[in-house]
Amino acid sequence: MTTPTPLTQDELKTLVGQAALQFIVPGDIVGVGTGSTVNKFIDALATVKDQVRGAVSSSVASTERLRAIGIPVLDANDVEQLSVYVDGADEIDGQGHMVKGGGAALTREKIVAALARQFVCIADESKLVATLGRFPLPVEVIPMAAAHIARRFGTLGGKATLRLKEEQPLVTDNGQHILDVTGLSITDPLALESEINQWPGVVTVGIFAHQKAQVCLLGTAQGVKTLRY
Repeated sequence: MTTPTPLTQDELKTLVGQAALQFIVPGDIVGVGTGSTVNKFIDALATVKDQVRGAVSSSVASTERLRAIGIPVLDANDVEQLSVYVDGADEIDGQGHMVKGGGAALTREKIVAALARQFVCIADESKLVATLGRFPLPVEVIPMAAAHIARRFGTLGGKATLRLKEEQPLVTDNGQHILDVTGLSITDPLALESEINQWPGVVTVGIFAHQKAQVCLLGTAQGVKTLRY
């Protein structure tokens, strides 16, 4: 008897991207996130695009991908509510709290998540953690405040590093910079998100606790596992 070959991370992403189609409400507008796992969801959306009235996207990259498969992309200001927002995560804990922003789209992701009645996280099982903080915490900041905010993280035991691209500060779709913070153990995500949100110069912190996931479709060696919170 031969042992089945384990699925690759890419294959797991494809599985959870396809599994997310079950949450699409025919005729509705869908919220679409950003990242390599979400790209698999967009690929899957192409197979049911006639059922989708349109999408609200959290990044320029996802907008271009959606338009390429023929799905209209609407401005978030023109949509009062979304039935579902589908996005990945850099980490997710047992309560559905997440760390997001590895792809630099955290601010727009949080805005679209706030419009949605349900957040469906799609991820492979490597993203499931007992406590958030192993993945560097992204924080989008106004550039003139970056050094001050980095020092504040230092008082919490964190080390903040300015994210670079081609040896220059990365510039987000919103024209801001990103700090990546290591050394934090985020045992109370709601409280820490609320605290950091008050710091002058913070645009968005990549803790998604106030906009947590209600469902996580987790790609595992045994297939897609559905977690509900």
